[in-house]
Amino acid sequence: MHQATTSIAFFDFDDTISNGDSLWHFLRYSFSPLQISLKLASISPSLILFKLRLMDNNIAKAKLFKAFFSHMTLQEFDNLARNFAAQKIDTLIKPDALERIYWHKQQGHQVVVVSASPVNWLKPWCTKHEIQLIGTQLHHNIAGKITGEFVGGNCYGEEKKRRILKHYPLENYDTIYAYGDSRGDREMLSLADHSYYQYFK
Repeated sequence: MHQATTSIAFFDFDDTISNGDSLWHFLRYSFSPLQISLKLASISPSLILFKLRLMDNNIAKAKLFKAFFSHMTLQEFDNLARNFAAQKIDTLIKPDALERIYWHKQQGHQVVVVSASPVNWLKPWCTKHEIQLIGTQLHHNIAGKITGEFVGGNCYGEEKKRRILKHYPLENYDTIYAYGDSRGDREMLSLADHSYYQYFK
């Protein structure tokens, strides 16, 4: 039997810690309004099917990443993401969410961001705040170009739960907290002793 050692808090990022979806902020940072409109138009059937819940989130997101980023190498994407993290992410953060994160840290709790967004722009922010991260990783082909696929799948829904259980033996923790805002967080919230849905305004 494992001895309980500490508490742990899992936070979704987009719309939980941040105001809005960081992916859309990243697109606006990376492309002109015209470029965004043209690329979204090219995948509009998929977006409509996703909105109608007739297409899986993973498939729709892969089509979006392929449309926007398949011309880039992973290195180019990573450089762009680091610049976005340095210049923009702090402006997106909800003050009460950051305050709650630091409350957990002051209590000696582990804090983990679990996000469907790519680790490329979340990792610099998490590192700065000494927060652990589980996120989506982009796949690249032999030429280094982004394919639109994700290594190990999109970190959303059941995949969030699977990765948490893979990396954190929850029986070792005396109390588990989780914070989320959408249907993609339900499975993560189900793991917690204390779950908070749309807790931050």
